[in-house]
Amino acid sequence: MSIWEQITALFRQAEQSSPSAPAVHELITRDEEELAAYEQWKRTLSRHRLMDWLTDQYAVARSKGRQDQAIGFLDTPSTKGFVIHFHRVQYSPEEIGHFFHYLREQILALDYRSDLSDRRIFSRKDWVETQERHYLKPRNNFVEGQLLNQGFGNITIELERRNDQPHNLRLRATSYQDALYAPSGSFAALMMALADDAA
Repeated sequence: MSIWEQITALFRQAEQSSPSAPAVHELITRDEEELAAYEQWKRTLSRHRLMDWLTDQYAVARSKGRQDQAIGFLDTPSTKGFVIHFHRVQYSPEEIGHFFHYLREQILALDYRSDLSDRRIFSRKDWVETQERHYLKPRNNFVEGQLLNQGFGNITIELERRNDQPHNLRLRATSYQDALYAPSGSFAALMMALADDAA
């Protein structure tokens, strides 16, 4: 197949994409340059400011105060989480991408394993939507007669871009309501762990 035929096929796939059939579905990979930039970002004030803002907003939400319009928190019996509307804040696309991967790294340090990291691209009416996702599960060793440890539940981190500009980032922790599992850790404890430099 020629280059032109490949490009034509990609555009045809994009036009036919749907939530169940993205135009592109691939695993997330980062090259050495991206990894080096990420390691440098972790040592910047930008990372500290972003984490401090997130934990401050969570404290405001718990105290029923007036929180920033750029963030919202989810609190149902089985699912806890947050969404950051990055189109409302002043961070670069690179910083936001690093933050997305940083949350994954912090969770992996909590005895979690990466189940999937993928990217899906959809053609919407007015923009091209890119959804990047990290899906993480607690490591679990079955011991007969003991309840299974579910940590903070299964955790999904999703970064949505519109025309390659970050739109929002969602983190959801979903726990099992099952007699086989010990109760999950609190979302407050997860938020504290995410902010811990030593996680």
